[in-house]
Amino acid sequence: MITPDQLPLPLPVRAALGREDYFVGQSNGLAVALLDNWQSWPNGKMVLVGPSGAGKTHLAHVWAAETGAAIVPAASLPQADIPAHATAPICVEDGDRIAGDRPAEEALFHLHNLALAQRQPLLVTARSAPSLWPLVIPDLKSRMEGTQTATLPDPDDTLLAAVIAKMLADRQCVPAADVIPYLVRHMPRSFAMARALVTALDANAMGRPKGITRSLARDILARLDPGQRPEAE
Repeated sequence: MITPDQLPLPLPVRAALGREDYFVGQSNGLAVALLDNWQSWPNGKMVLVGPSGAGKTHLAHVWAAETGAAIVPAASLPQADIPAHATAPICVEDGDRIAGDRPAEEALFHLHNLALAQRQPLLVTARSAPSLWPLVIPDLKSRMEGTQTATLPDPDDTLLAAVIAKMLADRQCVPAADVIPYLVRHMPRSFAMARALVTALDANAMGRPKGITRSLARDILARLDPGQRPEAE
């Protein structure tokens, strides 16, 4: 019999973004410690680097809650009130994605200089280190490359299990007890694959009396990563 929590309803994803919802392990501990020590950042600025799904936005919200910072997408900076943002702690998300967009680069350059002049901390998130950003404004490039970075690497097994569990919880999904250990043993070690697996598990579990089982996880993993040879049931 299908229980109410197994009905195929398109429930919204509600990401939990509090500090208590972020798992700190060996692989990401240094980056978290650097963010926690924001009062000691060289020149009051930091770039948080990590692959998609690594938890940059989560940590940005944790940092913003602690410091009272606003969070602004880099692409929206040309329309933002830069002098107003520079009067308080500020987090700019996806700084690498504006490379080549001159108005956005100019806005980030002015924000950077004003924030530092007013001794306000600046956090920028990105998928890669500033040395790899193809910025067109030389002065912005030199300032970003001179900024200390905190890096979130691909996860170890413990962190990967915690990330999958959180992603499923955000989707209000409760897997069978052996699903997450099975996935961690066989999946590629990346946040992107974790996100893809959770999305597919959620979509394919709708209406299934048994919900998210190891059998379903095995089938989804084989579909998303054909090169893998997951063990049989």
